[in-house]
Amino acid sequence: MDSLFTPEDSASNGMESHSSEPLAARMRPHSLSEIAGQKHILAEGKLLRRAIEADRFTSLIFYGPPGTGKTTLASVIARSTGSRFESLNGVESNVAEIRAKIEAARTYQTLRDQTTVLFIDEIHRFNKAQQDSLLPHLERGTVRFIGATTHNPYFYVNSPLVSRSQIFQLEPVATDHLVPLLERALNDEERGFGKMKIEAHSDALRHLAEKADGDARKALTALELAVLTTPPDNGTIIIDLAIAEESIQQKAVLYDSDGDQHYDTISAFIKSIRGSDPDAALYWLSKMLHAGEDPRFIARRLVISASEDIGLADSSALQLAISAQQALEFVGMPEGRIPLAHATVHLATAPKSNSAYKALGAAQADIEKGMTLKVPEHLRTRFRKQLSEESGADKAAMHYLYSHDYEGNFTPQAYLPEGRTYYEPTINGMEKRIKDRLDFWRSQFEEK
Repeated sequence: MDSLFTPEDSASNGMESHSSEPLAARMRPHSLSEIAGQKHILAEGKLLRRAIEADRFTSLIFYGPPGTGKTTLASVIARSTGSRFESLNGVESNVAEIRAKIEAARTYQTLRDQTTVLFIDEIHRFNKAQQDSLLPHLERGTVRFIGATTHNPYFYVNSPLVSRSQIFQLEPVATDHLVPLLERALNDEERGFGKMKIEAHSDALRHLAEKADGDARKALTALELAVLTTPPDNGTIIIDLAIAEESIQQKAVLYDSDGDQHYDTISAFIKSIRGSDPDAALYWLSKMLHAGEDPRFIARRLVISASEDIGLADSSALQLAISAQQALEFVGMPEGRIPLAHATVHLATAPKSNSAYKALGAAQADIEKGMTLKVPEHLRTRFRKQLSEESGADKAAMHYLYSHDYEGNFTPQAYLPEGRTYYEPTINGMEKRIKDRLDFWRSQFEEK
């Protein structure tokens, strides 16, 4: 399960605490007010909070990084609305288990007039048939469905299920919300460490909150490790900054190799290059490399950016990006990160032009609209021209002018059967020289 807390189905809705449970499980919220963060969807007056308090919701999908409380929120909703809580996991469950949960829900609805919240963690792991098997039961209201996923449901969950659900994104829990959660765990006598003599320094708690990177479960787990492994000093366990640093030694970079973080981070990387900010580009590059992103994927995106965003303003950018890609393949990692950084800084600080990219798009748009043109007679192959001559075509129209026979290796002649302009050079970088040449050549066409 990817959530902060995993509710267990029981007569009391699985909300009892057990001393043998990890701290993160014991501290799972019992009410909306105990949920850390997520004020953008749970603050007073927000749609989701209104729907829960009015008990007016049918199907919900929560998505966001691990540790943001997706399962927690689902269990709190069940408790808040007096519903049974049934859960399945997208990795482990099958259609037979879905049917069993549905049948149990139907029984409780009939005999006890009690609704059931069917929570499915990692809903994106269900195949199409499994997801489709839920649809008729959602339509009948047999269960109230809540799905959770770390992936964007608009891409990874079937459209019929998405269209029947309200989508809410959960964000990483801010440091300022994690610190009070840690303090509550230290002071709670029933579920936390309130019965123990513990002195936790404020800078230590803030360090745990910061290094958890928005993951409440990670913060609580680190706190528990600190408490249980620190020997008492005159009967008091002292959690100082040094202890906190040992308990959460490395910040886990929030990054999923095939989900939102993957796409969002590479998007930030490319947009930073396009926006000529080498510092931001280097940060996003470092984050991807630290998180284990495939460096070849980064190299491919640099090659694309070199043509799309820098283009003819600095044609050496494409050469450098390809060289960086080849250097990466040649030297491997970790040294391969250096040519990637080299190319990143060059592209970010180079003059920018997307004129070739835009010109290609304009030409493609004409073709897609069906505006295809015939090749002019004088540009056709010799064999085709011979056939045209035999058919009595206009010989003047078929005469091709060989550019190298003229001064400056240029002479105006039509290369399209009608005048069209796609490429509009900028005055950025080296492209200004291209613009000057092209302006002269185009003026010759106009004079002719």
